[in-house]
Amino acid sequence: MSSGTATEDTAGNAHRWLVLFVVVLATTLYATTILVVSVILPQMQGTLSATQDQIAWVVTFNILATAVVTPMSGWLVAKFGRRQTMLWCMACFTISTLLCGQAESLGPLVLYRIAQGAFGAPLVPLGQAVIMDSFPRQMQQKAMAIFGMSVVVGPIIGPTLGGYLAEAYNWRWAFYMLLPAGSLAFLGLFLVLREGGRQTGVRLDWIGFLALSAAVVSLQLMLDRGQRQDWFNSPEIIIEACLAVAAFYVFVVHSVTSEAPFLNLKLLADRNYSLGLVLVTIYGMLNFTPMFLLPPMLQNLMGYPDSVIGTLIACRGAGATTGFFLALLFGRFDPRVGISVGFVAQALSGWYMAGFDLNVTEFDVGITSFVQGVSVGMVWVPMTMATFANIEGRHLAECSAVYHLLRNLGSSIFISLSITVVIRTAVANYAGMTEHISPFNESLVYHSVTGAWRTDSTAGLAAISGEIHRQALMIGYINAFGLYTLASLAVLTLVVLVRPPRRAQANG
Repeated sequence: MSSGTATEDTAGNAHRWLVLFVVVLATTLYATTILVVSVILPQMQGTLSATQDQIAWVVTFNILATAVVTPMSGWLVAKFGRRQTMLWCMACFTISTLLCGQAESLGPLVLYRIAQGAFGAPLVPLGQAVIMDSFPRQMQQKAMAIFGMSVVVGPIIGPTLGGYLAEAYNWRWAFYMLLPAGSLAFLGLFLVLREGGRQTGVRLDWIGFLALSAAVVSLQLMLDRGQRQDWFNSPEIIIEACLAVAAFYVFVVHSVTSEAPFLNLKLLADRNYSLGLVLVTIYGMLNFTPMFLLPPMLQNLMGYPDSVIGTLIACRGAGATTGFFLALLFGRFDPRVGISVGFVAQALSGWYMAGFDLNVTEFDVGITSFVQGVSVGMVWVPMTMATFANIEGRHLAECSAVYHLLRNLGSSIFISLSITVVIRTAVANYAGMTEHISPFNESLVYHSVTGAWRTDSTAGLAAISGEIHRQALMIGYINAFGLYTLASLAVLTLVVLVRPPRRAQANG
């Protein structure tokens, strides 16, 4: 090899890693905003004088904006190119984050959160497409492991760091903390990102786009408001479900019959891509659910302080980092091995959580969070590599957008389902256990043993009711963890159908 060729290779590798660094920084920032608001909602509610239902729109509309714009990523790249799309998205995302921190009332805050979700949504799928297109096949596994950490670890960093800043200062600093990194990410993208992906004569299929958007928005609204509206006992939920089904039907029929559909359904003919979409949906279902279930369980039932809860959730980030490094070690094997080991680890952590009680220790919660993080890290890399093994570069942006859309939808579906299981089974168990509370129950006769639990006074009955409520809720959480375990095991039946990607030749 001549010195000139060696210099070019060195420069090319340096540029690839710079691209990876700035893309990871950009996607980590967006991933951080997904859950950071969940920690500061009580503070925001008090500052803005909003009801609990009103402040929930800060989260809901951000999710809806993300769901609508994510599938547009492929069209945006074809129309404007990757560089222009990512630069504009990064700049507008950073500006909308600043405006979120400066909002003085609920209306503008919701508007800025919509902008934050809309402009941030394309960053993750486009970031993945840029990385896969920048690195040769033999280096993609290592690059995707590093990129995957931004997708998984970002939502863990956000609530932990944002919670500390909100407690020390106020909720606005949970947004302000992202501004320096956002400015650095924009500068990095401006300097290192190259043009690519633009196509001539591209037109937006408005029928397909609007149909898919209506389906996704209706589904997200149904999932977000279902429990509060008592699900299908509410006319609102029934209407949203009907709209979701009808709009999705229109989208599928139009996509099959149109010459230039919004999303190319012919790509589903690739077996690994089709299976990968199902796997990433289940992966999304299992990814964030424990992060939504554990904090309220630890705080409301066991009285854990916020700082301890943040530390325990951070164990998941440490586990995810470990998992991504393990994924590199498993990279020499069939990708089904790494995926299977990861999902089995998730099932084991779920089974262990299903054995929790009201006396659970910090160590038990920390170790299960760590194992969940390891499993998430191990699954992501081989699953992504197998899914996109046969996808051509010109389809990467579109396929990545669908991939991440289904990951987000999977999270919404399973979180809503798990919360419903917790609440409904808690109510059923509360009703069952209260049947045993009466003056004729000999277990409650000996006041020296029962203490404050007495049936001959209002205070005593209130104490009994409070304890039964705690026990019933704990059973509800255990049932949700059991569902989590079953889903982790059920997905293994699909993993065996994945075809190992062909070993690519080492090329630049």
